[in-house]
Amino acid sequence: MKIAIVSDTHLGYERFVEDAFVQAKEALDLANRLADAVILPGDIFDKRSPKPDVIAQAINLFRDLSEKRWNAKVVSFTSRNNKAYTDAPVIAISGTHERTAEGKDNPLNLLGLAGLLIDTSESTTIIEKDGERVAIYGLGGIAEERLKEKLNELSPQPVGGLFSIFMFHQSTYELLPFSDEFIHYDDLPRGFDLYVDGHIHSRVEDVVHGRPFLIPGSTVLTQLKDGEQEPKGFMIYDTKARTHEFVKINSRKFVVKDLKFADAEPEELSRRCENEIEAILSSSADRPIIKLNLVGTIKAGFNSSDMPIHALMLRYSGKAMLNIDNSKLKSPELDASIEGIRENRIGDMPIKELGMGIFASKLKELKFDEKIRYSELFNRLSAEGNKEKVIKEAMDFLAESAPVS
Repeated sequence: MKIAIVSDTHLGYERFVEDAFVQAKEALDLANRLADAVILPGDIFDKRSPKPDVIAQAINLFRDLSEKRWNAKVVSFTSRNNKAYTDAPVIAISGTHERTAEGKDNPLNLLGLAGLLIDTSESTTIIEKDGERVAIYGLGGIAEERLKEKLNELSPQPVGGLFSIFMFHQSTYELLPFSDEFIHYDDLPRGFDLYVDGHIHSRVEDVVHGRPFLIPGSTVLTQLKDGEQEPKGFMIYDTKARTHEFVKINSRKFVVKDLKFADAEPEELSRRCENEIEAILSSSADRPIIKLNLVGTIKAGFNSSDMPIHALMLRYSGKAMLNIDNSKLKSPELDASIEGIRENRIGDMPIKELGMGIFASKLKELKFDEKIRYSELFNRLSAEGNKEKVIKEAMDFLAESAPVS
């Protein structure tokens, strides 16, 4: 049996709403033509409470899919919480973007109740084609710190005698070694023939417990990271041949470029960015997504507000989806100012002295008697300790010094 794995469609993703829908539709239509069944390991929607038009998009998308001819069909569904309202082999789990409080409905439940797919979160679904049966156990995305506890509670098991798939939607430590709360490969349940994960937006082909571990990546660009420059698409796994392939879909071109500068002036920055953008546009049929990372230093006498980034964004808004990151473009003046703040000064003047001057000026505006020792009052108000006590002592000092005119 050929199983298509389509993940992280993120319907309703606000930055690329049309791309999300069009690319999900292409992936699912291709899956229907090339495979016997399709499984979706989470994040079908981008938000737990999608807008009505996004829900309508999803209903139309999965209604068309569920009404298509499939070579396999659902023959068994074992669940503590859900019911199956279709035998179309479109099997999904909820992802982290759809996650709601335990016991609360999420948008995937709506598609399941409408008979457009089967939500196999914490459930086992069995599909059959020509006498061959495949079992899919699904675990929807949950908080990382609860995952091990949940696995112990549910104790997912393969179905004896059947090719069994464990489908989940989580970070794994081997791929993202950033948190001890992320699950390790060894913590995943044993005995399954195939492990399928969502959540990660780039393609992964690995091994867990001696069996294939596959992540197809997202069907739409979302994070503007280097790893997402690879083609978008989905995977097909052949349960008899025990092989898999990646199926590419049409997706908007995404290019990331690092531009390095030394003592850059606005004109140079503008020219370099324009040249890079024009070169990318010359090889792109559609409106590409371009991310430029500006790295280096700005020439003395200029600061980041002098750099023509906003003008560039406006100039190319109709030709490209442009993102310019200048967070690593440093200004000598800004560095000096930050260093001055670290050393409690701005320019040649200590911060405390500058503040005292502003304080004195403000008191004069408010018509306080000029005989008041402003520096003493400033020191009393800036003293550490209980706020009410500090204010009382300052008021006592004012009463002793001079009346307000």
